[in-house]
Amino acid sequence: MKYRSAFLLTASIAFGLSTGIARADRLVEEYNAYIGEEDLYNSNGEALTEPWQVIRQDRANYHRYGVSQPGDEGDSFFASAKNREKAERMIEYGTIENRAARALLRGGSVINVQIFRGADGDYINVTVD
Repeated sequence: MKYRSAFLLTASIAFGLSTGIARADRLVEEYNAYIGEEDLYNSNGEALTEPWQVIRQDRANYHRYGVSQPGDEGDSFFASAKNREKAERMIEYGTIENRAARALLRGGSVINVQIFRGADGDYINVTVD
């Protein structure tokens, strides 16, 4: 009986922790984007040097300037300029595969972006398709 109580307590704690984690982070939106030549430069024609800058420019091109390439999908989250400004912090708190970071800076590939809302704020996970 003593072991069963310990097992049930451990199982309850594990279940509580796992469901707490699952509820804490919520997928807000997901999209694919082709990173083209236009996405590698800012509005002043300067080359972008950070992956978050390319994501931000890609979304500004898509939403603000109407520039898209085959493979670009829409999203509602980055339609807001305020949300595009958060891209740096969102990558910092999220994850980006090394391959995806290189692909972003090189261009010519499709990335997948997942936007999450967590207890500490919004973040993104970026992979290469």
